[in-house]
Amino acid sequence: MDFRTESVADLAAGVRSGRWSARELTDTALDRIAAFDGGLNAFVLVDDEGARRQADEVDTRLAAGEGVGPLAGVPLGVKDLEDAAGLPTRYGSLLSSDAPAEGDSVLVARLRAAGCVIVGKTTTPEYGHKGVTESPLTGATRNPWDLDRSPGGSSGGSGAAIAAGMVPLATGSDGGGSIRIPSALCGFSGIKTSQGRVPNGGPNPPGSGLFSVKGPMALRSTDLAFALDVCVGPHPSDPFSLPRSGAPWYDAVCASRLPVRVAWSPTMGFATVDDEMATVMAAAVEQLADAGVEIVEIDDVWPTPPIEAWLVSWAASRALAQGHLKGTDDWVQIDESLRPQIEYGLTATAVDLARAQAAAHHYNLQLERVFETAPFLLTPACAGLTPHIGEIGGTVNGVATPAWVEFTYGINATRNPAGVVRVGATADGLPVGLHIVGPHLADVSVLQTMAAFERLFGLEVPPGFGGAIVSASSDR
Repeated sequence: MDFRTESVADLAAGVRSGRWSARELTDTALDRIAAFDGGLNAFVLVDDEGARRQADEVDTRLAAGEGVGPLAGVPLGVKDLEDAAGLPTRYGSLLSSDAPAEGDSVLVARLRAAGCVIVGKTTTPEYGHKGVTESPLTGATRNPWDLDRSPGGSSGGSGAAIAAGMVPLATGSDGGGSIRIPSALCGFSGIKTSQGRVPNGGPNPPGSGLFSVKGPMALRSTDLAFALDVCVGPHPSDPFSLPRSGAPWYDAVCASRLPVRVAWSPTMGFATVDDEMATVMAAAVEQLADAGVEIVEIDDVWPTPPIEAWLVSWAASRALAQGHLKGTDDWVQIDESLRPQIEYGLTATAVDLARAQAAAHHYNLQLERVFETAPFLLTPACAGLTPHIGEIGGTVNGVATPAWVEFTYGINATRNPAGVVRVGATADGLPVGLHIVGPHLADVSVLQTMAAFERLFGLEVPPGFGGAIVSASSDR
């Protein structure tokens, strides 16, 4: 079995119908992790015994005629920034505890209740602070498309695990692009939902402030919609969480079609894009036009880069969490690229934070003007090529720059839903992703557009991991 050739809905339906057992799916996941993760480093912890016990419980309940949930038996990887009961949450940090979490995060609890089998925890940079997945605790995670390259971050462990077919479903979080970047770089579809769709609740406040969202990661838009149907909805511990909306998202996404009109901004007005990436993106936009989509090009969505408005909020959250360690013996154990962010947050004032929030308000107004022209805004997912292992930043035209991922931050600040889909590849075979931004609360419409684009551009899986080309029309 290759998880990448079966939809998440079909995997669960197969368990419920008896076509295969939850134990068989779990053994497949554990076997693939054992076979491939030595070269990828996508998992920081694999719970073989616990996963098999969970799977057997699903099968026992099925045999007794009990309900097992819409995601019955589907193997799940959990990003190691959130809790899964009985497993430690290490945050990619040498300073974390080995003590097992006492309970699940809200997201993990909902996926577990829907029948998912948790097979382990996926790697992340320390506290999710950068766009590559590398930490003092776990070392570097590698991209299945090129083992000398990063899968991006900070949900890079989940991204690599899905692309290599180790699990069909994983969790991620996105405070500045951390779901969208690895989804794009690993060649599959990903979405940052509107802030509040998936609750950030629980005993602790969000570690990266109110710009961060959590959600499932999977290969296809229909897989995402199927999983999101059990994840979205309010929770009393998150006062910003949103009510559920109408009919199942999955049904709507399965009925998707190409939009009539889109706005296209190759630079958003502030970015410098790698020439090779720009060429691939231009060809994709031309293919959309040939398919009948009206393209409205807008050069100056944001005349100034939104990084500062985003960074103040992010750094203040990092200072709150780890600022007390400055000047102690533990300080040197923190990732050297995280320390400057903490220090910046320690110097930021309340006025700086208020100014950043005001800037986010104005960025949102500028974005809304775009949506008066077209219902979606398309941009590159990344401005540059993903880093080689050991490098902290990607490259734009051969020059290393932190701006290689600058398209995603601003959408966290405005809190719009945004997805990515694969639309081509570089000359050396690395996936290139298109970023699809929608109006507030238009999550289903973004997913529908992603699904339509998947059918147009195709969906492939990396070679060397026992997989084949995945059909672009496998929306089921």
